[in-house]
Amino acid sequence: MTWADQPLARRDAFSRIARATLGVGLLPALSHCLEAAAATPARARNIIYLMMQGAMSHIDTFDPKPGREEQGETKPIRTKTPGIVFGQHLERLAGLSERLAVIRSLSTETGAHEQGQYLMRTSYQMINSIRHPAFGSWAVHAMGRISKDLPGYVLVGNGNEHPGAGFLDPSLGPVPIADPTKGLENTKRPGYLSEKSFTRRLALAEKIDRDFKERYPGPEVQAYNQLYKDAVRLLGSVDLQAFDISKEKPEMRARYGESKAGLGCLLARRLVEAGVRCVEVEFGGWDMHRDVFDEMEEKGPQLDRALATLLEDLQDRGLLSSTLVVLATEFGRTPRVNENAGRDHHPGVFSCVLAGAGVQAGAVYGASDERGFSPARDAVSVADFNTTIAAACGLPCGKEFQAPNGRPFKIGGGGKPIAAILS
Repeated sequence: MTWADQPLARRDAFSRIARATLGVGLLPALSHCLEAAAATPARARNIIYLMMQGAMSHIDTFDPKPGREEQGETKPIRTKTPGIVFGQHLERLAGLSERLAVIRSLSTETGAHEQGQYLMRTSYQMINSIRHPAFGSWAVHAMGRISKDLPGYVLVGNGNEHPGAGFLDPSLGPVPIADPTKGLENTKRPGYLSEKSFTRRLALAEKIDRDFKERYPGPEVQAYNQLYKDAVRLLGSVDLQAFDISKEKPEMRARYGESKAGLGCLLARRLVEAGVRCVEVEFGGWDMHRDVFDEMEEKGPQLDRALATLLEDLQDRGLLSSTLVVLATEFGRTPRVNENAGRDHHPGVFSCVLAGAGVQAGAVYGASDERGFSPARDAVSVADFNTTIAAACGLPCGKEFQAPNGRPFKIGGGGKPIAAILS
């Protein structure tokens, strides 16, 4: 079967309503299971992916170097995991370390932000000839939507330079929410337009488009048509309330805090609880070339509060056992503090964190050297990391899929899943 002969995967066509029309084409249906995932009893049903844009310093967060000059002003603090320390600004996460799987030996050759974020999200290097799908698009394509009304993939952030659905069907791209406090905007009919008039306009549009659809049948046209049907259904759905964090009790909102990370995590929990398959939350500001220790005084506690509250909230609601939480960044920062009291780009080694469904709680995998400059043990590539995420979700990351240009690709980039991290 050729690419053009394959039927449209129409599961998530509504995402176009947010203008998330990135990429074209459609992959074959996904059916086979990766061996590592098959051995995972608690596969993730949902994914919350927290992207720390700007390159988070590993030494000041999850991989301190006590007693070394490279540590600088950030003091290490003990965690609940014996022998493991975090940076002083992650006090609550230190108390929840038994719920985390920390990977301290990630390494990449990409030291530029745009390219690094693209690689982390897609598992592939950015090239001009093709656009690769983000992990969330793969997840929705392979696992399907949970809710018939809500989109399968939501991005909380500005979405600039996000790969979206890549070469997958555009309907699998994320619905962007620029401001968590505003939720999904433009979901109400104008006051001057009655329901009767609205229905009549839709019928007229359908009539006008009929000849075009018959003349140019195909998956892209079908997806465009399905957009209207899904959008109209959502307009009348009570599930729209999932996007409205004002529905939360004030004390719950206070727990998360008013930072972008806190509000984004609160919205992510609401969306996952309502039936959104994958939510990605962007939290920028980690590009600390100057005054890293002053900047960490603000950013560290915001991350600590947001992620710790998210994990506790998911646990209290019985959702942590079915939700995989990912904390990722594009690369690390230099062990050496520069002349501006900052840390520069450092792809040599960095840290990321997993928690929840499909992964071992309380695990620490790999190690950087005594300076925090290179992996000292069990080096992990970006493809290994993303393949581990895919395995925790039960995705067929060992299977090859053919893109429109004829090239084969794998979910996770063909890496090796970290067996020691998978539960």
